[in-house]
Amino acid sequence: MRTILLAGVLLLSSGLFARCSAKPGSAAGAADPQTEHKVSDADNTRVQVALLLDTSNSMDGLIDQAKSRLWNIVNTLTTLKYKGKAPVVEIALYEYGNDGLPAEENYIRQVTPLTSDLDLISEKLFALRTNGGNEYCGAVIGQAVKKLRWSGRAADMKLIYIAGNEPFNQGSISYKEMISDAITRDIYVNTIFCGNREEGIDTWWKDGAEKGKGKYFNIDPDRKVRFVETPYDKRIEACNEKMNRTYIGYGAAGAARKSSQAQQDANARTLSAANYTERAVSKSKAMYKNAEWDIVDKVKDDKRALDKLSQEEMPQELKGKSKAEAATIIAAKAKERDELQKEIAALGKERQAYIDKALEKESGEDDLGAAINNTILELARTKGYVAAQ
Repeated sequence: MRTILLAGVLLLSSGLFARCSAKPGSAAGAADPQTEHKVSDADNTRVQVALLLDTSNSMDGLIDQAKSRLWNIVNTLTTLKYKGKAPVVEIALYEYGNDGLPAEENYIRQVTPLTSDLDLISEKLFALRTNGGNEYCGAVIGQAVKKLRWSGRAADMKLIYIAGNEPFNQGSISYKEMISDAITRDIYVNTIFCGNREEGIDTWWKDGAEKGKGKYFNIDPDRKVRFVETPYDKRIEACNEKMNRTYIGYGAAGAARKSSQAQQDANARTLSAANYTERAVSKSKAMYKNAEWDIVDKVKDDKRALDKLSQEEMPQELKGKSKAEAATIIAAKAKERDELQKEIAALGKERQAYIDKALEKESGEDDLGAAINNTILELARTKGYVAAQ
């Protein structure tokens, strides 16, 4: 079994909403090095989590756990508040340890930069394929620390997750030096060993977490994530289908992005109906925004958006309409979406209470999502965040 690195970086970086076009074989961190993200005290805080995944041959189980737990992790993050305000959530994704990646780049590829585009993260995660290789933890941690656009504000949460099952010290780049660099930027490094706890300790995974001021976990990577179906799932599904019809794509990418939204729903459903429901709950939250392709979100962000769009950029549904007519249609869609999101959010709370009760007599979950969620909530408390359902 090969090492899997999950460096979670949840980031909403302005200017990073474009689709990630890196291909297997392109240079790791092919994007230009990103300077530290400066924010003012008036901005919402940020929770940034970088997920670095080893895509060598035996890591299919852990990648499946990542797919299964993505929306659950997102929903955990959406419960956080800092001084009464929800933080911006951003995620970056790397793959490493794949023979299809160039050896001179240490078999590392930046799959997505730091972004709040949740559909993009889902799309790229489901596209990952395993192929044996060499796993260099120090090198991929270094790429995540140096190439991603981390926030410079102390109140923000910055986390890296690395998971795998081979020695943590492989490769010529020292994990100790790369983790030291992370700590100087207030980035916490958590390690997740896929296998026996003592073996992970003996192969320096626990040492990596201790040096990174993070937590060390061990999990069974082949464990199937248990999904609890609830009486609320069908109602949430019906609301989600209605909500999808409130999105109106604009610009050159509008139609493709709307299609991708539907595809990510379908991807979630391939894992289970309950996972599909988890994604639908995520789409009811404020962090699920698509202003770069959906005219409803665009107008919500910029009241003058319709005046700025060329006729070619206008949604097909609104072509031939006057500005007043288009504005009326958009306002109606926005109102409908808001009502549906509120209904999903309310059902989602009841659903979670049902799941918590169903699982309360079971032992702690031993999977990737549980490890990440537990760490996020623990660090959040030390940073002054409150988890509010």
